[in-house]
Amino acid sequence: MTDEEIRAALGPRIDQGRLACRDALAAAARLGVTPARIGHICDAHDIRIVDCQLGCFGKRQRPRA
Repeated sequence: MTDEEIRAALGPRIDQGRLACRDALAAAARLGVTPARIGHICDAHDIRIVDCQLGCFGKRQRPRA
């Protein structure tokens, strides 16, 4: 699978240049690639990982209901 195919598969989950950590990890498992490869592709396309499950990256501000 090429980087462009992986990037295209991530497309529906990317919101305003941001991708939730849980979505990145799920995509890696679904596509059979490492989470690091997803991270490198995100870096190359200026996509920020947000809502990190480990607390490494910032939380996205969501409107309160």
